[in-house]
Amino acid sequence: MMNDNDLITEAGEATIDPSGGDLRTQLDVANAKADDNYQKFLLAMADFENYKKRMQRDIESIVTGHRRKLLERFLPVMDNLERALQFDPSGGEKLRGGIEQTLRGFEAVLASEGVKAIDVKDKPFDPRVAEAIGTMPAPDGMDDDIVLEVAEKGYTIGDELLRPAKVLVSKNA
Repeated sequence: MMNDNDLITEAGEATIDPSGGDLRTQLDVANAKADDNYQKFLLAMADFENYKKRMQRDIESIVTGHRRKLLERFLPVMDNLERALQFDPSGGEKLRGGIEQTLRGFEAVLASEGVKAIDVKDKPFDPRVAEAIGTMPAPDGMDDDIVLEVAEKGYTIGDELLRPAKVLVSKNA
Protein backbone atom coordinates (compact mmCIF):
# COMPACT_ATOMS: atom_id res chain seq x y z
CA MET A 1 0.00 0.00 0.00
CA MET A 2 1.45 3.33 -1.01
CA ASN A 3 1.28 6.46 1.08
CA ASP A 4 1.59 10.12 0.23
CA ASN A 5 5.36 10.13 0.92
CA ASP A 6 6.08 7.60 -1.89
CA LEU A 7 7.10 8.87 -5.32
CA ILE A 8 6.09 7.10 -8.50
CA THR A 9 8.68 6.67 -11.28
CA GLU A 10 7.86 6.69 -14.98
CA ALA A 11 7.88 2.87 -14.90
CA GLY A 12 5.26 2.95 -12.19
CA GLU A 13 7.59 1.73 -9.44
CA ALA A 14 7.35 3.13 -5.99
CA THR A 15 10.45 4.74 -4.53
CA ILE A 16 10.99 6.01 -1.04
CA ASP A 17 10.70 9.67 -0.39
CA PRO A 18 14.14 11.01 0.53
CA SER A 19 12.62 12.76 3.52
CA GLY A 20 11.71 9.35 4.98
CA GLY A 21 13.44 8.43 8.25
CA ASP A 22 14.59 4.91 7.31
CA LEU A 23 16.79 5.99 4.35
CA ARG A 24 20.00 5.35 6.34
CA THR A 25 18.82 1.80 7.10
CA GLN A 26 18.07 1.15 3.46
CA LEU A 27 21.49 2.48 2.46
CA ASP A 28 23.20 0.26 5.03
CA VAL A 29 21.27 -2.77 3.76
CA ALA A 30 22.16 -1.93 0.15
CA ASN A 31 25.85 -1.46 1.07
CA ALA A 32 25.88 -4.78 2.94
CA LYS A 33 24.31 -6.51 -0.07
CA ALA A 34 26.87 -4.85 -2.39
CA ASP A 35 29.72 -5.99 -0.12
CA ASP A 36 28.28 -9.51 -0.04
CA ASN A 37 28.00 -9.56 -3.85
CA TYR A 38 31.58 -8.26 -4.18
CA GLN A 39 32.86 -11.01 -1.88
CA LYS A 40 30.97 -13.60 -3.95
CA PHE A 41 32.51 -12.09 -7.09
CA LEU A 42 36.02 -12.34 -5.60
CA LEU A 43 35.38 -15.97 -4.60
CA ALA A 44 34.10 -16.78 -8.08
CA MET A 45 37.18 -15.18 -9.66
CA ALA A 46 39.51 -17.12 -7.34
CA ASP A 47 37.66 -20.35 -8.13
CA PHE A 48 37.94 -19.61 -11.83
CA GLU A 49 41.69 -18.93 -11.57
CA ASN A 50 42.15 -22.19 -9.66
CA TYR A 51 40.11 -24.00 -12.30
CA LYS A 52 42.30 -22.56 -15.07
CA LYS A 53 45.48 -23.63 -13.25
CA ARG A 54 44.08 -27.11 -12.59
CA MET A 55 43.07 -27.51 -16.24
CA GLN A 56 46.54 -26.37 -17.38
CA ARG A 57 48.17 -28.95 -15.07
CA ASP A 58 45.81 -31.67 -16.34
CA ILE A 59 46.54 -30.81 -19.97
CA GLU A 60 50.30 -30.78 -19.31
CA SER A 61 50.00 -34.14 -17.56
CA ILE A 62 48.12 -35.67 -20.50
CA VAL A 63 50.63 -34.28 -23.02
CA THR A 64 53.57 -35.50 -20.92
CA GLY A 65 51.98 -38.94 -20.61
CA HIS A 66 51.51 -39.30 -24.37
CA ARG A 67 54.99 -37.95 -25.05
CA ARG A 68 56.41 -40.41 -22.55
CA LYS A 69 54.64 -43.36 -24.19
CA LEU A 70 55.95 -42.34 -27.62
CA LEU A 71 59.51 -41.95 -26.40
CA GLU A 72 59.39 -45.27 -24.54
CA ARG A 73 58.60 -46.95 -27.87
CA PHE A 74 61.82 -45.51 -29.34
CA LEU A 75 64.02 -47.04 -26.66
CA PRO A 76 63.91 -50.70 -27.81
CA VAL A 77 64.88 -49.55 -31.31
CA MET A 78 67.89 -47.78 -29.80
CA ASP A 79 68.75 -50.91 -27.82
CA ASN A 80 68.69 -53.05 -30.98
CA LEU A 81 70.88 -50.58 -32.86
CA GLU A 82 73.39 -50.59 -30.01
CA ARG A 83 73.40 -54.42 -29.97
CA ALA A 84 73.94 -54.47 -33.74
CA LEU A 85 76.98 -52.24 -33.30
CA GLN A 86 78.43 -54.62 -30.70
CA PHE A 87 78.29 -57.50 -33.18
CA ASP A 88 81.12 -56.96 -35.64
CA PRO A 89 81.23 -59.47 -38.48
CA SER A 90 84.31 -59.25 -40.67
CA GLY A 91 83.93 -56.48 -43.24
CA GLY A 92 80.63 -54.60 -43.18
CA GLU A 93 82.08 -51.17 -42.40
CA LYS A 94 79.43 -49.46 -44.56
CA LEU A 95 76.66 -51.29 -42.69
CA ARG A 96 78.23 -50.36 -39.38
CA GLY A 97 78.52 -46.72 -40.45
CA GLY A 98 74.86 -46.65 -41.46
CA ILE A 99 73.78 -48.16 -38.18
CA GLU A 100 75.91 -45.67 -36.25
CA GLN A 101 74.37 -42.75 -38.15
CA THR A 102 70.86 -44.09 -37.49
CA LEU A 103 71.65 -44.50 -33.81
CA ARG A 104 73.06 -40.95 -33.58
CA GLY A 105 69.91 -39.66 -35.29
CA PHE A 106 67.69 -41.36 -32.71
CA GLU A 107 69.90 -40.05 -29.90
CA ALA A 108 69.61 -36.50 -31.29
CA VAL A 109 65.80 -36.74 -31.47
CA LEU A 110 65.61 -38.06 -27.92
CA ALA A 111 68.03 -35.38 -26.66
CA SER A 112 65.90 -32.67 -28.30
CA GLU A 113 62.95 -34.00 -26.29
CA GLY A 114 64.91 -33.83 -23.02
CA VAL A 115 65.70 -37.55 -22.83
CA LYS A 116 69.09 -38.41 -21.34
CA ALA A 117 70.82 -41.74 -20.75
CA ILE A 118 71.61 -42.59 -17.13
CA ASP A 119 75.27 -43.42 -16.46
CA VAL A 120 75.30 -46.29 -13.92
CA LYS A 121 78.30 -48.42 -14.96
CA ASP A 122 80.97 -48.84 -12.24
CA LYS A 123 78.77 -46.98 -9.74
CA PRO A 124 76.91 -48.27 -6.67
CA PHE A 125 73.60 -49.91 -7.58
CA ASP A 126 70.69 -47.48 -7.13
CA PRO A 127 67.24 -49.13 -7.30
CA ARG A 128 65.65 -45.75 -8.06
CA VAL A 129 67.28 -45.67 -11.51
CA ALA A 130 68.30 -49.27 -12.19
CA GLU A 131 66.84 -52.75 -12.10
CA ALA A 132 69.21 -55.60 -11.21
CA ILE A 133 68.66 -58.52 -13.58
CA GLY A 134 71.54 -60.59 -12.26
CA THR A 135 74.81 -60.73 -10.38
CA MET A 136 78.41 -61.40 -11.33
CA PRO A 137 81.41 -62.30 -9.18
CA ALA A 138 83.05 -59.10 -7.96
CA PRO A 139 86.61 -58.47 -9.16
CA ASP A 140 89.25 -58.46 -6.42
CA GLY A 141 88.91 -55.52 -4.08
CA MET A 142 85.47 -54.43 -5.38
CA ASP A 143 82.54 -53.95 -3.03
CA ASP A 144 79.18 -55.64 -3.43
CA ASP A 145 76.40 -53.99 -5.40
CA ILE A 146 78.55 -52.14 -7.92
CA VAL A 147 77.14 -52.07 -11.46
CA LEU A 148 79.48 -54.18 -13.63
CA GLU A 149 77.46 -54.46 -16.84
CA VAL A 150 74.56 -52.54 -18.36
CA ALA A 151 72.23 -54.79 -20.36
CA GLU A 152 69.87 -51.92 -21.27
CA LYS A 153 70.50 -48.26 -20.68
CA GLY A 154 68.18 -46.32 -18.42
CA TYR A 155 66.79 -42.94 -19.45
CA THR A 156 65.34 -39.86 -17.81
CA ILE A 157 63.05 -37.26 -19.30
CA GLY A 158 63.70 -34.03 -17.48
CA ASP A 159 63.85 -35.00 -13.81
CA GLU A 160 61.61 -38.07 -14.21
CA LEU A 161 62.71 -41.64 -14.81
CA LEU A 162 61.60 -42.77 -18.27
CA ARG A 163 63.02 -46.28 -18.02
CA PRO A 164 65.31 -47.86 -15.42
CA ALA A 165 68.62 -49.33 -16.54
CA LYS A 166 68.82 -53.14 -16.53
CA VAL A 167 72.13 -54.07 -14.92
CA LEU A 168 74.34 -56.84 -13.56
CA VAL A 169 75.80 -56.07 -10.13
CA SER A 170 78.83 -57.36 -8.27
CA LYS A 171 78.55 -59.94 -5.47
CA ASN A 172 81.48 -61.29 -3.45
CA ALA A 173 81.39 -65.02 -2.94
